[in-house]
Amino acid sequence: MSHHTMSARTDSEPSSPRRRMTGVGRVLVFVYGILALAATGRSVFQIIDRYHEAPVAFTLSGLAAVVYIVATIALIAPGRFWYRVAWATISFELAGVLIVGTLSLFAPAVLGLHDVDPFGRDATVWSVYGMGYLFIPLALPVLGMLWLRRHRPADAAPAAASGAAS
Repeated sequence: MSHHTMSARTDSEPSSPRRRMTGVGRVLVFVYGILALAATGRSVFQIIDRYHEAPVAFTLSGLAAVVYIVATIALIAPGRFWYRVAWATISFELAGVLIVGTLSLFAPAVLGLHDVDPFGRDATVWSVYGMGYLFIPLALPVLGMLWLRRHRPADAAPAAASGAAS
């Protein structure tokens, strides 16, 4: 088998970085990037303009922005380390959406929110499970986890590599 044949076969395996960033993977990263920009813009404005009104909520908005930025980078970057970072950030994101979403509905005062309005002045990206963002913050980590599960890096999935070789 020639070097070129081996190279072509390696690029077509599901675990190769080139293969991971096609189709659904590109859409997922694009949506994460858009959410990273939106959350960053919102949190920076909230923190600069009216931090005193809801410091807990606005700090969580800033945290959400950082999580989306790191998750976007981790989904793009190849290798086992970034794969683990992607899992960690996306898991944290899902927990954050569920916790903040529940608190914003049943105990908004804990977050310093004045009401339950997901489009309100003091709402966060994760308020009411991301309702102000069309529930994308709730659906995105689930989709991200499913995608990560199917696209393990080669060094994180030795069984998948041996199964593909036979």
